Amino acid sequence: MKSRSKELLDRAVAATVAAIEIYNKPDFPYRSETFCILAINGWELLLKAKWLKENGNKIQSLYVKEYGTNSDGSKSKRKTIKRTRAQIPFTHGLDYLAKILVEQKQLDPIAKDNLDALLELRDISVHFFHQSESALAESLQEIGAASLKNFVLTVQEWFDHDLSDFNFYLMPLAFVELPRQAEAIVLNREERNFLRFVQHLEERTVRNDSEYAFMINYEVKLTRSKAKGVPEAQFTNNPNAHEFRMTEEQIRENYPWDFRELTDRCRKRYPDFKENATFYDIRRPLLENDKFCRIRYLDPGNPKSVQKRFYNPNILQELDKHYSRK
Repeated sequence: MKSRSKELLDRAVAATVAAIEIYNKPDFPYRSETFCILAINGWELLLKAKWLKENGNKIQSLYVKEYGTNSDGSKSKRKTIKRTRAQIPFTHGLDYLAKILVEQKQLDPIAKDNLDALLELRDISVHFFHQSESALAESLQEIGAASLKNFVLTVQEWFDHDLSDFNFYLMPLAFVELPRQAEAIVLNREERNFLRFVQHLEERTVRNDSEYAFMINYEVKLTRSKAKGVPEAQFTNNPNAHEFRMTEEQIRENYPWDFRELTDRCRKRYPDFKENATFYDIRRPLLENDKFCRIRYLDPGNPKSVQKRFYNPNILQELDKHYSRK
């Protein structure tokens, strides 16, 4: 039988996968709003799963308690469980749990700021509506994409659960939204306030040493080939698929750290880290995995030329299994 924490974790992943599936469908009314609702639902369940894990899976630790009212109308001196109209116990929401987990250094503050922005979008969607959908679509995608990245990192960190079997990404707007004729977009006061709120959060969350993101920007460039019979391309694990090559600039973006940068990050991240034989033994098998490491040659056409290894930040997820986080 699953623990309550594990049950909530599974439901959190299911809600988030549903949010991605909805968003990546062809454009339809209420698509963005549905993504916000499901994504926030996934995060709230994830935070509750973590809370239960840290509190012995005691469901009572999630209940909201308040001072009741005596028969004479005075406030009771004893707290009782707050209940819904159906007399079901209220549980702490995302805001409360995220704040406490940040204070306990369990949740990254940048992830919390990203959640605040996504939660604001969700609240507008649930309690009213967006008048200028196209004007907010880009902000939603950048915030939503960062939220998914943070979700995967958090699940890995809190539960050592690998979500690599799922495609946790949002399809870029260039693929899901056809170009429209340019037209003036007028934002109402509420929407302008929201964009200012997002800008304020973004300005205060600039921190280079964090894997977490407040927003993620997409840049998509498509080039039409004039040749006949050119096969279509897509990402796949099929070894018989046509080879896809990345430019040097793209490789450098995906593998930004050299060895010195990697070890500096490890020292900041792990209080027990030492650059010794143990570290080299842990690193050795990771060097063979393109997900974590890539070799660049001084002469790309000559494998015997001088070479240098560069690392993808994902390697920290593997190192987390061997060292203690600060």
